[in-house]
Amino acid sequence: NTILKLVQIMERIYAIRGEKGGRIDRINVNIAATTVENYRLLKEAGIGTYNLFQETYHEETYKKMHSGPKADYIRQVTAHERAIDAGIGDEGLGVLFGLYDWRFEVLALIEHAQYLDKFMGVGPHTISVPRVKPARWTEFKPPAPVDDETFLKIIAVLRLAVPYTGIVLSTRETAEIRRRGYNIGASQISAGSSTEVGGYSRKEKSEGQFAIGDHRRLDDVICELISMGFIPSFCTACEINERRGQGFIPFAKSGKIKYLCTPNAILSLKEYLVNYAPENTREIGEKLINAELNNSICSTEKISALLKEVSDGKPAVSLYM
Repeated sequence: NTILKLVQIMERIYAIRGEKGGRIDRINVNIAATTVENYRLLKEAGIGTYNLFQETYHEETYKKMHSGPKADYIRQVTAHERAIDAGIGDEGLGVLFGLYDWRFEVLALIEHAQYLDKFMGVGPHTISVPRVKPARWTEFKPPAPVDDETFLKIIAVLRLAVPYTGIVLSTRETAEIRRRGYNIGASQISAGSSTEVGGYSRKEKSEGQFAIGDHRRLDDVICELISMGFIPSFCTACEINERRGQGFIPFAKSGKIKYLCTPNAILSLKEYLVNYAPENTREIGEKLINAELNNSICSTEKISALLKEVSDGKPAVSLYM
């Protein structure tokens, strides 16, 4: 059973402890649409966000692109409802841009978000915006390619239409596009990614399943974000405090989440600087943290005390609830 194997893998990952006390507190899972019973197993195993991209909301195109069980359009588009019924509160939506007219896809994506919010009580935790990229095994050309300026427009529209959700921008995109995306709405990014099967453990590298546009190391991306005035956050306090789904969305919609996110962002950044960052990153990171301590949200004795605890080696996760 694929789900049972996945549950075993999740259990092993959650049990890992790093040399400096590091651990993984949240595992997001991207698997094909399945049953309520299987989603319950993932819930019990501690799933973070359940990601399932519709790929295309245009039904005719969807059926043309898929075969087997996945060709069932209704099974795919209703999967998040079953996940919510199983108790998974954080849902990740997405479109693979390039398969059909982007205007239709964006409108359908927004409608899907509004439907979940209105009828299931939980809007999407994240929305991902991957574009079709050259793949190793096929000469497939996207029937409705999306250029860079249009792609950035899509991010801006989604940010305005679903302001409470996280917009995920992957390393499929180049460093320049990602840099521009930060400023118009992207809020969650990856770094140091591999699309090879087993690519994170293999010493010898080969061509991945599809092209990556941003090959920079994690620390390079961290430095760039800091230099742009952003606070790179590794926070998992909401996960540890079980602030998910209906417990999270009201904070996000009201904007009150910033009173939790901002302190936890600087605490988790501090932990990264103390345990993992090279000297130049520590230097610019400490300047950013000191500047944030003048912010009314963070200028408290409690935050200063917690930062000292992190400096002394205490883990930052879940310190500020």
